[in-house]
Amino acid sequence: MGKVTGFQEFDRKLPNKLSPAERVKNYNEFESLYNDEELNHQSARCMDCGIPFCHSGCPLGNIIPEFNDAVYRKDWEEAYQVLSSTNNFPEFTGRICPAPCESACVLGINKPPVAIEEIEKHIIEIAYQKDLVKPVAPLIKTGKKVAVVGSGPAGLAAAAQLSKAGHLVTLYERDDKIGGLLRYGIPDFKMEKWIIDRRLEIMEKDGVVFKTNTEVGKDIAADELVRTNDAVVLTGGSTIPRDLSIPGRELKGIHFAMDFLKQQNKRVSDTKFEGEDILASGKDVVIIGGGDTGSDCVGTSNRQGAKSIKQFEVMFQPPEQRTKHMPWPTYPMTLKVTSSHEEGVDRYWGINTKEFLGDGKGNLRALRVTDVSWEQDVMGRPIKFNEVEGSEREIPCQRVFLAMGFLNPQHTGMLESLRIQLDERKNVKAKEGIYRTNVSKVFAAGDMRRGQSLVVWAISEGRECARKVDEFLMGHSVLESKDSVNQFDQVFDS
Repeated sequence: MGKVTGFQEFDRKLPNKLSPAERVKNYNEFESLYNDEELNHQSARCMDCGIPFCHSGCPLGNIIPEFNDAVYRKDWEEAYQVLSSTNNFPEFTGRICPAPCESACVLGINKPPVAIEEIEKHIIEIAYQKDLVKPVAPLIKTGKKVAVVGSGPAGLAAAAQLSKAGHLVTLYERDDKIGGLLRYGIPDFKMEKWIIDRRLEIMEKDGVVFKTNTEVGKDIAADELVRTNDAVVLTGGSTIPRDLSIPGRELKGIHFAMDFLKQQNKRVSDTKFEGEDILASGKDVVIIGGGDTGSDCVGTSNRQGAKSIKQFEVMFQPPEQRTKHMPWPTYPMTLKVTSSHEEGVDRYWGINTKEFLGDGKGNLRALRVTDVSWEQDVMGRPIKFNEVEGSEREIPCQRVFLAMGFLNPQHTGMLESLRIQLDERKNVKAKEGIYRTNVSKVFAAGDMRRGQSLVVWAISEGRECARKVDEFLMGHSVLESKDSVNQFDQVFDS
């Protein structure tokens, strides 16, 4: 490593952020970058640990010690080559990944782990500054045509890799702009959208063709797409939200979280949208769901000027530190305090919403809730909850955002017309590592196949699926696999 004793000399330090009072005034990103010395010190903290468990923690298999060493030596070209050999979009994951690699960091056994996510973001930003990020598709094409349906992180990764292999790739998106979840699910204060556009310019130079406002199964027949291409990759995501079917659900003021977030992202980008305005301004807001989507609703509600914000989670409050049931290097289910939580919210744990209450005019005025206690197994996992006697009460609110996750992909249209088989969870049935569906020439990856998951998993699946498509088309693949032992050497031998 660049500095063998670095982990003893330097403490973990994250970049400075604007104060909550300042950052809620707009939708811009609010984290600064390290200065040269700080970046050098943070990369020096990577240990010569022998077995880098961070590799197994990262769904992409990022080669983390090597790019940390290159950063310490200020060899930006090497750092970028190592990072981009496993990750097509470090500018995305460096901003919105929960960093399971850091949970597996060996230093994290008894000290704060290496700031891997921040270092990753700095590598790609410096690479752009130094004009190191360039098209990679070969000049000689294979002549094989591939259609990718869905432009979220899985679709973008699949398209980028297939183009790199020399195939003619067309990516279809039913929305007005490319990006899927990245464009309309992630708020701008977590990732500004010029970051996506910058990457799309590179992909267009690689030859990827983007077609927006095109829903396969509606605007173009799904069987026609299969017939006119040598392979089709389905990466439409898990888009059907989990509902809360309790009395009063029909009242005005109750919305799915993604409808709220998507609409605000369109406002920020001056893009027109249909339907009524979904706004938290001046309202008592309750967000049902304690995950990242709920947190994004908190940050957006604060920026819209909500009167009050509460976030409900039916589960019990997680511990602040690892327990004996969360041993290193597993990903710990500990209490997460996001930047949006720092900006102001009352968080409620072990609370169950039983009824939406109206004002007699069809509008939401309050929730009827009750506290719950959980029975747990010997591993600390929840089994079932019981209502706490005498805890039922009303909580005033005029806006509710349902952020309880997603069930499965949309079945009507493309999947039904192609007669794609589904698994027991109603996701597209395609075995991991193979990614082929029951329909000839049709593959699937990302949330559409594995269910709701992380952006980093979507990128990983898109890459691995592209490799299997390349093998299907050519009999072998020129694309690297995250399981390739010699991957790091291949980067520098080429």
